[in-house]
Amino acid sequence: MSQVCDICGKGPATGNNVSHSHIKTRRRFMPNLQKVRHQLPSGQVTTIKACTRCIRNGAVVKPVAKAKAE
Repeated sequence: MSQVCDICGKGPATGNNVSHSHIKTRRRFMPNLQKVRHQLPSGQVTTIKACTRCIRNGAVVKPVAKAKAE
């Protein structure tokens, strides 16, 4: 499964785990991706994987919820 944001393209970054004895081993920092429903400019609603930064900044347009029929 690809860990890439569908909006901005943010993906895994690399760095080091540093132990108490200062031994360094490689590690990956994964982006915080969420599955979210997104409304395209054409009005179509799709599910995308977006990072929380894109969701907070308003790059993801959420569809309007349908009213419940009573």
